[in-house]
Amino acid sequence: MEYLSLNKYLRDTYGRKLYKISIDGGFTCPNRDGKIGNGGCIFCSGEGSGDFASDRRLSIKEQIDDGIKKVINKMPSDYVKPSFIAYFQAFTNTYADVSRLRKLYMEAVNHEDIAIISIATRPDCLGEDVICLLDEINKIKPVWVELGLQTIHDKSAKYIRRGYDLCVYDEAVRNLKKININVITHVIIGLPFESREDIIETVKYVGDSGSDGIKLQLLHVLKGTDLLKDYENGLFKCLEMDEYIDIICECLKVLPDNVVIHRLTGDGNKKMLIAPLWSADKKRVLNALNKAISDL
Repeated sequence: MEYLSLNKYLRDTYGRKLYKISIDGGFTCPNRDGKIGNGGCIFCSGEGSGDFASDRRLSIKEQIDDGIKKVINKMPSDYVKPSFIAYFQAFTNTYADVSRLRKLYMEAVNHEDIAIISIATRPDCLGEDVICLLDEINKIKPVWVELGLQTIHDKSAKYIRRGYDLCVYDEAVRNLKKININVITHVIIGLPFESREDIIETVKYVGDSGSDGIKLQLLHVLKGTDLLKDYENGLFKCLEMDEYIDIICECLKVLPDNVVIHRLTGDGNKKMLIAPLWSADKKRVLNALNKAISDL
């Protein structure tokens, strides 16, 4: 079976591979500052899912320059200088006054080596003023917006303390598509108490929603999260590797051919990872996934 991977999409669209640089813009989240809640989503680390982002004490330009150096240092000396995606990753990256957002985004847009701006956020943090700003930025350089949906099922959404209804996601996708923003939706595979059918139903919904891309993320149990307490109390078990691979194969079958698969699994901070430990060997997991998919 063939699927539209991120690398293939980038090469087809931009003629080359682009490298993502994770940025910490110094944001927080309405699920942490008291507007919606104080504890964050049940699975979220203290870094707001930005464990691999740069130091928030640095300017955006300094973070980008630092990220570029790290990428180039791993390449052969004769490698043509690559282009990059500025990924505003940590916490909720549209949750601030528009004047501050414009300053941060423009610092990335104006960097000569940045080809795309990718912004991770919540669907309930995309007010009309933010949409207008994204429209403005998108006319300068392409903007991707990554939405943390995780699941379409109300019971699961309440359990993980997501803090918004499914209709909010639907509205966000519609508003973003109206201004030609590339939408990527995050889905967690293996949430407690969800069946295989529940997971596939979520993935199919995303494929039908108008989202341009999807990130399929294995559930990680990390130190310092409320999810860890439930795991230690035996309330749920994590997926085994063969179960995960089987579910991913089924998910790919229900997605439209034009949906870009940005991720088939995910990186957990190994120092914080409690379970499933098999996921720490990413190369082994990806090799097994690719073999299973090619056999479909």
